[in-house]
Amino acid sequence: MFNWQNKISFKGDKVLWYVIIGLMIASVMVVYSSTGRLAYSVKHGNTSFYLIKQLILMVVCFVLILGLQSVHYRYLFRFSKIILGMSFIFLLWAKFAGTNLNDADRWITIPGIGFTFQPSELAKIGVILYVARIITYYQTERGCSDEALKSVLLYVGPVIFLIFLDNFSTSFLLGLICMTMLFVGRLRLRLMFMSIGALLGTVGLILLLAFTVPQFEKIGRVATIKARIMAFFKGGQKEGYDYQAEQAKIAVAKGGFLGVGPGNSEQRNFLPHPYSDFIFAIIIEEYGLVGGGAIMLFYLIVLFRVGVIVRKCTRTFPALLVTGLGLSIVFQAFVNMGVCVGVFPVTGQPLPLVSMGGTSLLFTSAALGMILSVSHTFMDEEKVLNENTEEGEEENKEEIVGVESEIPGYE
Repeated sequence: MFNWQNKISFKGDKVLWYVIIGLMIASVMVVYSSTGRLAYSVKHGNTSFYLIKQLILMVVCFVLILGLQSVHYRYLFRFSKIILGMSFIFLLWAKFAGTNLNDADRWITIPGIGFTFQPSELAKIGVILYVARIITYYQTERGCSDEALKSVLLYVGPVIFLIFLDNFSTSFLLGLICMTMLFVGRLRLRLMFMSIGALLGTVGLILLLAFTVPQFEKIGRVATIKARIMAFFKGGQKEGYDYQAEQAKIAVAKGGFLGVGPGNSEQRNFLPHPYSDFIFAIIIEEYGLVGGGAIMLFYLIVLFRVGVIVRKCTRTFPALLVTGLGLSIVFQAFVNMGVCVGVFPVTGQPLPLVSMGGTSLLFTSAALGMILSVSHTFMDEEKVLNENTEEGEEENKEEIVGVESEIPGYE
């Protein structure tokens, strides 16, 4: 008799696995419901097309997570430079020869196969991996040395700037995550405050120039940023960003406590992207505050379990890696939810592991697989150490740590 438990091994944090499966199930259900209008306009009424597509993507994501959970994080340390370098190259490619999708040159098309992906998603992982590596490399007994901040600005700064040219919200979130990682890495508070001040000052200067210098709007997507902010604070646009936000609010209002029921959403016919940017509004409309609250709880559990995994880490790099990857997922989720309920301006951030979209799903799955890899590694080490006698414990610990002696900060 086939025993699937022997064939499929769920390693690492079990609670996190339950959340992943729960979000995947929710994704298939809501994407199928929210793509009705798209199916009629693009696929001649074949509503099963996007259901099957999402199911296939979920299977691919599931396999990706299963594969990455067994990859030791020391390999991520070694290849972090390469991943960051690839991110920079792909971002340049997207900027100067990118494919225009959703009114933004954020995508690149792989010649020959026609596959398109968003390089900023790869850049998120590349930046987090490299920042974790840099902080680990410059870690001292007193904390993170000043050289770490210089290296982050020198090597990560250009990547974030390229993302900013096409996606302000992603670049801002990524900068915030980098600052948080430096704080966790115990960078001097004086430098932390100076860095935060510089980040906020830069954002403020960009916004000031956007509203006062007409020529500045031609740079990147500054004009889009300005329009979204004006729509958020002033409103009154019948077509555009205020329209999207208003339709999302209507969906939330219709949902009430229990919702109108699966597949009964009306606002999916009015929202421009109900299956991606505004999928949380459809969730509340169909499943009410109960369904929306459950999705929010899932991401809060992710944040909590990330904290548990970080506390179990006995080395710098994996702790920082899990911190950065976990925050990137949770921050993005709450920005998406905040936009749908009118807390933030429209940003275009999808709901991680729920919204339709291959690139976002794949790289979110990659991030979750890396988190589970770290969790699995330290759970195994803890189990082995606990099974040894007091006399042999130190010897066993040396054997485990020895394979990573090449990584600074682990002695």
